[in-house]
Amino acid sequence: MSPNLAGLPPRYLRTPEAARFLGLSGRTLEKHRTYGTGPAYRKLGGRVVYAIEDLQAWADRGAVTSTSDPRGSVLPAKRHEPAPTAHAGRTRR
Repeated sequence: MSPNLAGLPPRYLRTPEAARFLGLSGRTLEKHRTYGTGPAYRKLGGRVVYAIEDLQAWADRGAVTSTSDPRGSVLPAKRHEPAPTAHAGRTRR
């Protein structure tokens, strides 16, 4: 944390500010929220807010050092198939 922010309460950003912080459009951030692929967020009353620390942590998950590195763990903002469960493929008798 920056020394000038120490001692201040956590700062929360609304969707447009959070999107600018990440370099995304607000709509893309909303899609990430819908599909569960985006950063952690909070609902305060009826408002969606993001902690700066959560935005930074989510962005850091996509960090790679070269094109030969395995892909970062930040998924695109689209529907993804759920991971198969341990019981997938079993039939009931």
